Amino acid sequence: MTVQVRQNESRRRLFLLGALAVAWTGPARAEGDLNARGLTFRDFAVDDGGASLNKGGESVVTGTQPDQHAARVVDIDRANGFARVHFDPVKIEVAVPLGWQTSEDWERGVAYSADRSYRLILWKVDFAFEGVKDAEHYAATKAGTIQSRRKGVQAQARRLDDGTCLVVYENVSAGDAGREKRTVFDLVVPNPKDAKQGALLTLGVPAADGRRGLGLLALLKQSLRIDWQ
Repeated sequence: MTVQVRQNESRRRLFLLGALAVAWTGPARAEGDLNARGLTFRDFAVDDGGASLNKGGESVVTGTQPDQHAARVVDIDRANGFARVHFDPVKIEVAVPLGWQTSEDWERGVAYSADRSYRLILWKVDFAFEGVKDAEHYAATKAGTIQSRRKGVQAQARRLDDGTCLVVYENVSAGDAGREKRTVFDLVVPNPKDAKQGALLTLGVPAADGRRGLGLLALLKQSLRIDWQ
């Protein structure tokens, strides 16, 4: 696949043409930042005796995409229920609950629970290429576009105190993740040295776990390390 084709696919993902930005509101309205509300990685971890990791310290990959390969495990903290994983293509390191599986391809990192009901995707975003000026504009535009294109989806967005942007999508169709509706969170992180660049964390959870999912996103955000070079 050529770079140009991949760039066109990136544009289609955002659906910028004709998009309407949403108002800034949502579950985080009363908070200046995300709050784990007492949850820890242990609340999402499975003590699998290391089954989700291979002997080389890399995640076991169960996908079938030809360009998919194992992500690199940096450290394992069994006492606190997480492993730190570095996703080389996007130069992002984050903690994920033990028992999860992780992989990466040429443009993103992926992590998911054993039953795949919780799914995390990590990207780097070129805001200028996507046709927006910064992280806030990107978040509002994407939220408005998804809401206008996907019937029944409710999108709410907010800029957090540290400049990151949170978008919450509710009533999302299950797709191949099961029968239950989903809640999806976007966390848009701006590059502090270049407003035209950023990172995107997308976490999808069952709709019934929306509050727990928001707590997990807070934990992920706290553990995040991004190499902007």
